Amino acid sequence: MTSTTSPSVEKIQPQLRAVQPGDAEALCAIFNMPGFRWGTLRMPFEMVEQVERRIAKSGQETTWIVAELDGKVVGHGSLVAQGSPRRSHIGEINIGLDDGFVGRGIGSAILGALLDVADNWRALKRVELSVYADNEPAIRLYTSHGFEVEGRHVKAGFTDGQYHDLLSMARLRF
Repeated sequence: MTSTTSPSVEKIQPQLRAVQPGDAEALCAIFNMPGFRWGTLRMPFEMVEQVERRIAKSGQETTWIVAELDGKVVGHGSLVAQGSPRRSHIGEINIGLDDGFVGRGIGSAILGALLDVADNWRALKRVELSVYADNEPAIRLYTSHGFEVEGRHVKAGFTDGQYHDLLSMARLRF
């Protein structure tokens, strides 16, 4: 989630809804954007069929939503509740946006909706994520929603021919 957007850009409120099989092509286009890919551990050149399979395999442990503006998918986020009985209080979040819509409040809307599901529908006590240590816009977003850095994984991510540190972040509600 890189951002070259100035702080004066108007915030917008997207329509949020559950992911649908027909979203695979739009999501794949986002997943292949350079800014999106830079901020994630995804490989380049994902295929629509790969995204279709991920959507089809999503089960009841997953809440996967998309953000739309004027009918165009501009972002997504997922919350995956852990299946193990001893870890059933934990969920993991992933978020990503179309490169052209970063810094406009869409990530915050997606994250807020996923945390509402975590708190009020799944009763999760711990929500966690990983983020590149140099992805300052994403870290600011997560911190603004109550996440704290729990640890650093040195040289744990590889992108653009270099190793990068990852941060483990979590929001606890005990």
